Amino acid sequence: MSLVGALLILAFSLVFLQLNNLQIVKASKLANAPGNNQATTRAFSLPRGAILTADGQVMAETVPANNVYHYQRIYPSGSLYADLTGYYSVIYGASGLEYQYNKYLQAQIAPVTSFSQLFSNHYQTDSVVTTINSQLQKTAYQALGQLKGAVVAIDPSTGAILAMASSPTFQPAPLASPNGGTEIAAWKADISNPSQPLLNRAISRAYPPGSTFKIITTSAIFDHKPSLATVNFPPVAQIPLPETTHKLHNYAYEVCGGELPILLAVSCDTGFAQIGLRLGAANLAAEASKFGFNQVPPIDLAGAAASTFPPVSFFKQNLPQVAFSAIGQGNVQATALQMALAGAGIANNGIIMTPHLLNKVISSQDSTIKQYAPTAWKVATSPATAAKVAQLMVGVVRSGTAQGIAIPGVTIAAKTGTAQTTLTANSTVTGASDNWMVAFAPVGDPKIAVCVVVPKQAGLSANPTGAQYAGPIVKAMIAAALGVKG
Repeated sequence: MSLVGALLILAFSLVFLQLNNLQIVKASKLANAPGNNQATTRAFSLPRGAILTADGQVMAETVPANNVYHYQRIYPSGSLYADLTGYYSVIYGASGLEYQYNKYLQAQIAPVTSFSQLFSNHYQTDSVVTTINSQLQKTAYQALGQLKGAVVAIDPSTGAILAMASSPTFQPAPLASPNGGTEIAAWKADISNPSQPLLNRAISRAYPPGSTFKIITTSAIFDHKPSLATVNFPPVAQIPLPETTHKLHNYAYEVCGGELPILLAVSCDTGFAQIGLRLGAANLAAEASKFGFNQVPPIDLAGAAASTFPPVSFFKQNLPQVAFSAIGQGNVQATALQMALAGAGIANNGIIMTPHLLNKVISSQDSTIKQYAPTAWKVATSPATAAKVAQLMVGVVRSGTAQGIAIPGVTIAAKTGTAQTTLTANSTVTGASDNWMVAFAPVGDPKIAVCVVVPKQAGLSANPTGAQYAGPIVKAMIAAALGVKG
């Protein structure tokens, strides 16, 4: 070979290596460098990976279009998955899974595999496959109807989010429009809407959990003072609160009492308030912490809020609040995600798995690039305690406040919640209610844990119960998940 030929080959090799270096190794750094005003335009002028449900339905995808960017991000199911996908906006950036997994969804310069590709960039995209079950997602919104509220459904054994609905929601397409005026108009309409459609009520908004918190109080009994499980509390309509002349009364001043199975089944506030006072603030706070209160659940979706239980110091000069906290009122606040996780923890032998939406990331050739591996988040309680609490929750469905969600042939564990959130001068709670239910099924081999919250809103009766509004939604979700008639 001549010297000239060798030099030409060497020069060609150096050019080839530099092109690959610029296109692959340094492409992302250069594209996002400060002062690169073309970065945004470039991102929207390239293909983008799809977001898919676990059963293959398209939640979001990019298609060729006759616009200034030559591509358009679309959301084929409209608002059905909006609180999960979020939006991908030229002006307002990305939210939801569009933001969370942008590094996979954005176009990547493919490695050069042929001579012709040396002179033009070739792009490839990956797609994100979620844990969402499309049928359960549809069921959640259909069951919510016009109600304001949220639904979270989880696979207790893995932490996979099977469905997540927040109502009212929004349309993501206008926020991903190539027309700036359309984006701005949609944004202004959404943020000025008093119904807050951009708020994901499933993870970002906490409400008083009411009697669904009795799941955690009951767990605390077996973990800290099991003798309380056999105390027979006399039937009463109200009880005096310590260090005050005020009283705490049952919902609608009903009379109730008895041992723990009856107290939980009928959701007896006076009984559980007395249990809370005997357990003490330290034990209640410790149990709440083990279930994840005062921590942001590590879900792969931005905007999750922590649920809160007051610190022990809060109760030192305010002993009556121990009674209210034991029944999920006072200063206790929880998200639908948190209470779904509490139910899932009881269903899963006391272990709360990390909640997640990612199933896997796949390439354009359908090969798996990343596979989610389930991990435990919290050891909330022991298997023995979880089993006892689960059986008590079965009693709530068989003979208590959740009888309306019973499905023939299916053993369901549940707990209703009705949080009356207006505290009067004499320490009673009045006014409109936040309605809750937490459930899982089938007991012994749970496939779904679900939480529904329907906060107080116009159009509901003054004092509805969790069984009245949240119950039918829970029943629909369980029936859909198990493929049975509800």
